[in-house]
Amino acid sequence: MTASTPTPRAWRTVLEKIEGDLLEGRLAPGDRLPGERDLSSALGVGRSSVREALRVLEVMGLIRTSTGSGPNAGAIIIATPRGGMSALLRLQVAAQGFPIDDVVATRLVLEAAVVEALAADPDRDVQQTRAIITAMEADDLTADEFLALDAQLHLSLADASGNVVIAAMMAGLRSAIESYVLTGAERIPDWDATVSRLRDEHRAILAAVDAGDAARAASLVSAHITGYYAHAGLSRAHS
Repeated sequence: MTASTPTPRAWRTVLEKIEGDLLEGRLAPGDRLPGERDLSSALGVGRSSVREALRVLEVMGLIRTSTGSGPNAGAIIIATPRGGMSALLRLQVAAQGFPIDDVVATRLVLEAAVVEALAADPDRDVQQTRAIITAMEADDLTADEFLALDAQLHLSLADASGNVVIAAMMAGLRSAIESYVLTGAERIPDWDATVSRLRDEHRAILAAVDAGDAARAASLVSAHITGYYAHAGLSRAHS
C-alpha cells in the first residue's frame, strides 16, 4: 500500500476520536471541529484520512460540512452517536423516501407526545435542549447549520422524554425531515425574520415544558411544525 493511500486504521483513528469526544461530552452539537490540517497534525494521520473520516461522520448524520473559507467553513457537530432502530429507519428513508405530508403527520403525533411527557415529568432533564437553543443563537450560522441544529433540538427533546422508541423513530426520520426543511428554507424570502421567529418558538415550547403545562407545550410544538411548512409552502394538506 502506498503512502498516499489512507489505511482503514488511519481514518478510523479520526472517526473513533471524534465519536469518543461526543460520547464523553468533550464535543457537543453546535461545536465546530478543528480544520483538516489541525486534525491531521494532532492525530498523526494524513489529511486524506481526515477527509475520509469526516465524510463517514457526515453520512452517519453526526456532522455537517461546508466548503470554502471563512467562519462558516469546515465541520459543525449536529448530533451524538446512536444506532439500532434509528439506523434501520434511516436506511429505509434513504432507499424509498416518504411523502412530506406523512412525515409531518408523524412528527405531530410523536412530538406532541414528547413534550406532554416531559411537561408531566418533574424529574425531566432538558439541559441538552437548552444547550442547543444557546448554540442556535449564534449570528454566524448558515441556514444549513441552523436547521441541522433545529433538527437536533427536536431529537434532544425526544431523548429527554425517556421513550426510546419515539427517540429512535425521530432519529431515523431526521434525514427526511432535514431534506425538505432545507428545501423550504430556499423558498422563504425573509429568512432572518423566520430564524428569529423559530428561536422564539423554541424558547416558548421549552418554557411550557418547564412550567409543566402539557397542553400548551403540545399546542406550541404543533403550531411550530405546521407553521414552518405553511410558511415555506411545503405541505398544502397541513398549511
